Amino acid sequence: MGRGVYLIVLALVAAVMPTLAHAQSDGPLIIAHRGASGERPEHTLAAYDLAIDQGADYIEPDLVITKDGVLVARHENEISGTTDVAAMPDFTDRKRTKTIDGEAVTGWFTEDFTLAELRTLRARERLPELRPANARFDGLYQVPTFAEIIALVKAREAETGKRIGLYPELKHPSFLMQETGIDTAAVLLRELDRAGSVPSDPVFIQSFEAAPLRQLNSASEWKLVQLIAPEGGPADSPGMRYFDMARPAGLAEVAQYADAIGVAIPMVLNADGSPTSLVADAHAARLQVHAWTLRKENAFLPPALRFGDDPSAAGNLPALWALLKGAQVDGVFTDDPLPAIRASRGLSVQPRE
Repeated sequence: MGRGVYLIVLALVAAVMPTLAHAQSDGPLIIAHRGASGERPEHTLAAYDLAIDQGADYIEPDLVITKDGVLVARHENEISGTTDVAAMPDFTDRKRTKTIDGEAVTGWFTEDFTLAELRTLRARERLPELRPANARFDGLYQVPTFAEIIALVKAREAETGKRIGLYPELKHPSFLMQETGIDTAAVLLRELDRAGSVPSDPVFIQSFEAAPLRQLNSASEWKLVQLIAPEGGPADSPGMRYFDMARPAGLAEVAQYADAIGVAIPMVLNADGSPTSLVADAHAARLQVHAWTLRKENAFLPPALRFGDDPSAAGNLPALWALLKGAQVDGVFTDDPLPAIRASRGLSVQPRE
């Protein structure tokens, strides 16, 4: 990024920073992406619990299914990068190659394991080269079930007196239905009902696919989020493109079944840090906008907001938070709830020497 754009970014940050002092009451929701995954291996009870300690408004589990029909939290149904399964001799013969959403994926898949078998595995850090401190926790935590995550939230609510939101994502529901015959959306509804949760609770259900959200909309009153990526389209709707869904006519269609959209940060911010039209267009369609993903490491930040050349070093996360708030997003997914909360309370952006 050139110096001119860098100066524009800094000017935009300066313009919105004075409003941040009130962000704790009216600013974007802080959604702990896979828990406090910047400090603990993602999708572990430890990561979710730390995010709750740090004050996140919502915790976000990605949900896949086991062979015996139990929803568990993993970033993907392929688990070689987030567990120690590849080192387990008993499961060598479970390695497979499957075509998921049009791409060949080789590894070990949750739908080929019972919950009891998954319980013999332990979680590991997915990005050890960027987050070596997280790797110190490798081997300590099991793969949690969605029921356990709900139980953790209810226990912490009782302890703290604060409502804690749940923001589950249905991962690859069409593929998993075809592979296992299990409707993960229906299982999700059963789990919420079994836990005594009701649609007025702070719960958002999200998916990159459209059909499961339409199904949920017709069967329930839960708040729903259509995830929209910068490229491609929903795996269950080959003729539909995310680009078209993000245009005013597409947003009006999404608003027929969803309450919000979840979009990548570059879809709401131009390269110079100014807002695109997406948030205004979505708000005109009566959709909230939740942006993903705010992370502290240089590797995930725009060049103008990096400190130094080390990809794993912390960059200027507060500046990006300020730009997102200035774009009037309604929520922000973040791997780093505590820095995001500090930014939301008006932490000034201090350039490093």
